Amino acid sequence: MAYLYQPDYVRYVCNCGSLKPISKIYFCRHCSKIRCGYCVCQEVDFHYCPNCMENLPSAEVRLKKNRCSSCFNCPNCFQMLSTRAGHAPLRTTKEGKDSKDAKVVPKKVYYLACSFCRWSSRDVGIPDQTMATGKWPEQENPHTRRINALIDYHKILTSKEKQQRERKKFQSKHSFMQFESCGLTSAMIRKRIGQSLKLQTQLQSSDQPAPSIATEDVEELSPEIFTEPIDIIKISTLEQRLKHPDVQAENVNELRPQRRQFLVKRSQRCRVCEHNLSKPNICTQSTKFKIQLAAFYHIPEVKIVTCEPLYPGKSSELFLKFCNPTQHPTQISLFPLNTSTAPVPATDVTEKGEHDDVETVCEAVNSLSSVIRQVPIIEEVKIVKVVSNADLTLPHSSLILPARDDAAEYDDTADTHNYQDDPKLVVWRKGNKAVVRLTVTPYENDEIKGEPVIVGFVMQHVYVNTITALEHKATQKLDLKVKLYLTLGKLCGTA
Repeated sequence: MAYLYQPDYVRYVCNCGSLKPISKIYFCRHCSKIRCGYCVCQEVDFHYCPNCMENLPSAEVRLKKNRCSSCFNCPNCFQMLSTRAGHAPLRTTKEGKDSKDAKVVPKKVYYLACSFCRWSSRDVGIPDQTMATGKWPEQENPHTRRINALIDYHKILTSKEKQQRERKKFQSKHSFMQFESCGLTSAMIRKRIGQSLKLQTQLQSSDQPAPSIATEDVEELSPEIFTEPIDIIKISTLEQRLKHPDVQAENVNELRPQRRQFLVKRSQRCRVCEHNLSKPNICTQSTKFKIQLAAFYHIPEVKIVTCEPLYPGKSSELFLKFCNPTQHPTQISLFPLNTSTAPVPATDVTEKGEHDDVETVCEAVNSLSSVIRQVPIIEEVKIVKVVSNADLTLPHSSLILPARDDAAEYDDTADTHNYQDDPKLVVWRKGNKAVVRLTVTPYENDEIKGEPVIVGFVMQHVYVNTITALEHKATQKLDLKVKLYLTLGKLCGTA
């Protein structure tokens, strides 16, 4: 799987127009379309500590400021700190009057140490603890009072805004009629309204903290900077200071260990039909997913095996490898870029009327009331700015790939498929994989000199939708089309 994180030589075009590798896109089985990171909604399932695997609810995470209370990071190298045991200075206890009866009792203490850079809490003067899970002293923020005052003030403002909204809801249109029944004149009403406004402004002015005042006075540098030599080892780096934004210690001996930040397990949801595309397991130790609709599990993968040196106006051979990741055999056909990519039912498998149109289902979901569901935010279709600067000779015949078989990867005798492939097209075949030979001819333009050669095509493959089988309906087969752009490299020179 390491090749999935290499440079993006093969890019798939999402329905929103963005180009992504197959490792960064999803496939919605309900919409039968590709979804990238811009076409999905991110939802946080829960928070957890990556070291102790503690799982906490979101309310408690806010109280702990999104940091674990028992795990710390090294302030020097930002690695995980471990708790070490040691012995404190020996102490004597006298049981009798004579000093001969005194006993020497060692005391066991614990301290934090980094196994990577050998930093320890004793280097900066942090006292040792008598318990391994003891409460280590935290470095106080010098601006805590100011921050708390601003938070309290904003809480007061939000409560006042809520009260005003509630009053507007229950306020009658003709409020002056209530005062007439009590014998109040219009002058008295205006007077009372003015007093209430003054009281409200007084309350706001009293609760409001002192505003921040900008100043032009800057502290002067000490003369020691120009006279004494600088020891770089004792001065903290910029990265170390940014890890402690509240203090930003200048010296290394002033750094303190920071509590480890929580990580989250998130799920991705399609913005059109609002079905889950990726949902992790609730268990923090598990790396499996309950739902994982990644594209490389449903869409054939294309990889560049090799390409001959590219010269302008000269044809070169290009070898592409196609892999079928599904449990059903598929048929792959290649078309030029101007072909429509809308999903079409497979005519040779599914009869007319056995399935509903995907777009009709999506429109029905979008027409639900806003009380039941929120209005989906769909990413606008982007214009693909990538331009193909070479001619790609596409084959007229199709390629059939069998279903994926994990046992066939290690057993050569099990590969007994006899396909009548064109030897000029299919070069190699094994299991659910096949290598195809194509021809590339770069343009003879001066503009493409120094630019990478890019070719594109539309790949059509048969996809078997198993969602309908779960709903006790006939299995649906679609002819899906996906646009691909391949970056082959730069020109070698003139032919």
